[in-house]
Amino acid sequence: MTLRTRFTELLGIEHPIVQGGMMWVGYAELAAAVSNAGGLGILTALTQPTPDDLRREIDRCRSMTDKPFAVNLTILPSVNPPPYAEYRQAIIDSGIKIVETAGHKPQEHVDEFKAHGIKVIHKCTAVRHALSAERMGVDAISIDGFECAGHPGEDDIPGLILIPAAADKVKIPMIASGGFGDGRGLVAALALGAEGINMGTRFCATVEAPIHDNIKRFIVANDERATNLIFRKFHNTGRVAKSAVSDKVVEISARPDAVFEDIRPYVSGIKGREALRTGDLDAGLVWAGQVQGLIHDIPTCKQLIDRIMAEAEAIIADRLAGFLSREGARQAVA
Repeated sequence: MTLRTRFTELLGIEHPIVQGGMMWVGYAELAAAVSNAGGLGILTALTQPTPDDLRREIDRCRSMTDKPFAVNLTILPSVNPPPYAEYRQAIIDSGIKIVETAGHKPQEHVDEFKAHGIKVIHKCTAVRHALSAERMGVDAISIDGFECAGHPGEDDIPGLILIPAAADKVKIPMIASGGFGDGRGLVAALALGAEGINMGTRFCATVEAPIHDNIKRFIVANDERATNLIFRKFHNTGRVAKSAVSDKVVEISARPDAVFEDIRPYVSGIKGREALRTGDLDAGLVWAGQVQGLIHDIPTCKQLIDRIMAEAEAIIADRLAGFLSREGARQAVA
């Protein structure tokens, strides 16, 4: 089955399914597998130590797929920021045609990408941010509900409200992120006004995801309650998998006099990378969303995407159409 939406037409992809641009996960193996299966795979720029490393990773991904794939560039406020302009130039020089931006004040990056004919998807967590990005000139929005892994913003608005609220106001194509993992979610997102879905945690539990099997099995074993919200006190809320490490972060943060330095040893990105690489859940944080409760296996990316599309087709053609037929029959009898 093919579901054509403005989003698939914009980017030239077969299915309205996007792989999230995840730190320490968005490598060529995963991005290429998603793109080869008809979705949109995404490399994560800042996972690469240098802009030249990003160039090499883009080349490596191209050797694995001839389908469209994107690069994520997330801009975060920092005392010692990475060389964003150099990463941006590496993306441009490599001939990438699709970029996902996220984070703080992306205007200069959006302008430069657009000047080179690159399609820009901007990821955001609030309707007001989506409208700001639309005015900025991006081509599509990825709207991220409270259920998501990563940073859901500070408004705590779940997708059931956020997606249609954004769809009521955003005119450019929009995909939905946060809480998606199967065909039911895809159909729901389309019904709520989105034109595709973005999945992060679900793609972590696939054969091609470049993380340790212990982490994949951990995600499968978890349920929808198995997350913690961290950094709330510091107005930078993050959703991570519930573990001894994240429990400790929550415990320390609850102290009235807690400051960020108290939790810094537990939340280091390098330690999170070590957890993903070694499978040691005590090494660092594992970022995962509430969709863990809907993840029950570790398929290949092709198996997963094919299954989602088959489920969506059955829901649209059989279940929902059946409701219409029964209603029609009742009206006829009346």
